[in-house]
Amino acid sequence: PPPCQVLIIGGGDGGVLREVVKHPTVESVVQCEIDEDVIQVSKKYLPGMAVGYSSAKLTLHVGDGFEFMKQNQEAFDVIITDSSDPMGPAESLFKESYYQLMKTALREDGILCCQGECQWLHLDLIKEMRQFCKSLFPVVEYAYCTIPTYPSGQIGFMLCSKNPNTNFREPVQQLSQQQVEERSLKYYNSDIHRAAFILPEFARKVSQAV
Repeated sequence: PPPCQVLIIGGGDGGVLREVVKHPTVESVVQCEIDEDVIQVSKKYLPGMAVGYSSAKLTLHVGDGFEFMKQNQEAFDVIITDSSDPMGPAESLFKESYYQLMKTALREDGILCCQGECQWLHLDLIKEMRQFCKSLFPVVEYAYCTIPTYPSGQIGFMLCSKNPNTNFREPVQQLSQQQVEERSLKYYNSDIHRAAFILPEFARKVSQAV
């Protein structure tokens, strides 16, 4: 079913929010950001990134995403975690207990997408995450995109679904060139979606071994 209720954990710069509210099927977005200063700095210095904060679809919750999900079970169609690297406070967002909590906050056919680190630098962590994700969800995939501001120029995504029929590798909606332009998409299109799941051989072997 089309995603209607979306939860974003982190993402204080507003980039994920900006893209989520573009989708016409999305009715409401809750964003949990623990550091309000990040939001205010982004609004001041990155207004193009933070434009989503003016959306009527948004409910902003400044606080702990863990506690919020504990109080909102089976409430969301999609959960997106836009976190920093697994050090310090963000380390817990890469653990099995966090994915279990997200699972309980998702509806029956819900999906999640989390920051999945870089295959060039964190392959052991990615393997560990895939292992515990596969114990929790019937469908688990790893994808990546190129982005120059991250180490090695890449960042990955861990994708999980409660619906065994989910096929992350194929776009649900085939965007026409007109739709790409109307949504001001500078990176994403249907071809780049499919390509995101094609891993280099060293990473593919590790992924298939899980």
